[in-house]
Amino acid sequence: MFNSNDTSFNGAVLPVVKDTKVSELLLRRFFKNKRGIDTIIAEVLMILIVVIASVMVYAYATGLFGAIATPQKVATESISLEYWSFSNSSVVNLSIRDVGTTPITLKSYYVNDYTGNQYTRANWATGSYPGPTFQPTSWANATILISSACSTSCTQSGTAYVFQSGYPYTIILVTATNEQFSFMITR
Repeated sequence: MFNSNDTSFNGAVLPVVKDTKVSELLLRRFFKNKRGIDTIIAEVLMILIVVIASVMVYAYATGLFGAIATPQKVATESISLEYWSFSNSSVVNLSIRDVGTTPITLKSYYVNDYTGNQYTRANWATGSYPGPTFQPTSWANATILISSACSTSCTQSGTAYVFQSGYPYTIILVTATNEQFSFMITR
């Protein structure tokens, strides 16, 4: 049946069919063409990469990474300047509201003019106008003194000045926990 001198294609295939099972031939044939499997695996990997990248971009855009990485503060200090009025050229009254979640005590302030001169009251707790303490959602008045009105409890750097009409001034309020809040006012 098998002729060793037969060089035809049928003669070479026949012994393989006789010695193997049909299912083995089908599996060999299936795995012999790996190009089809490689394409499927590549497509699945590309879809997986796109989905993972999309999830990461969404998480970054919504701030999810920042919320996970940084612990949330339980209590926050925040104040808002409601309005201000000048009593004279050395005194301004601020109406401020505690918009945070914790009571606030103001301990010091800085007043800067537009040229960089500064008055500092480092210990606001002393004197006839102490720093205010107020509760969340409530408001308080803070009296800011400069020049001759604050001569004994303030320090000055630069040239002495008074509040002049039409000029801007920066007031920095410092709380007992060393939080700083800056406001720009104009007389």
